[in-house]
Amino acid sequence: MIYNLTHRLSQSEIHELCTLTQGEHNDNLKEELYQLTLDADRRVATNALWVFTHFAAIDNKWLYAKHDQLIDRCLNEEDTTKLRLMLNLLLRQPYTKEDIRTDFIDYCLIRLTDPKSPYAIRAQCIKLAYEQMKYWPELLNELRQTLEMISREPLSPGLRSAWKHVMKKL
Repeated sequence: MIYNLTHRLSQSEIHELCTLTQGEHNDNLKEELYQLTLDADRRVATNALWVFTHFAAIDNKWLYAKHDQLIDRCLNEEDTTKLRLMLNLLLRQPYTKEDIRTDFIDYCLIRLTDPKSPYAIRAQCIKLAYEQMKYWPELLNELRQTLEMISREPLSPGLRSAWKHVMKKL
């Protein structure tokens, strides 16, 4: 492996890994790092995901090819840390009218209304729901109604911020 991911990573170690894997000539190292996100060792998998969240925008484009795989993983992920990190990676990806997945839209709508879900995941799902639904007025209307429904409950500052941000766009 390109690095030992079995311990808590410092910020400098994360930046070092980003530097090691940057550029198209290091796509093989990006793939190796991505495979570690699937590792059975939770620490290794979360560290690998954590490194990807620190990628520069140009290197983040490499993950676009993993879009559907990341969505599939989110739909089945039970570990909230891994889920939060993968949703974060999906937030950094473009969404076009042609590549929308209704199963992921439904997932985001369910998670954003689930009071048992962590606030960060709910906030990410609000943003992801908007990014996927923004092409269709009827879906935006459904999102608006859903967001109005959750506004009646007490929201954390982060969740309230995501809510306000998307409501302004609506």
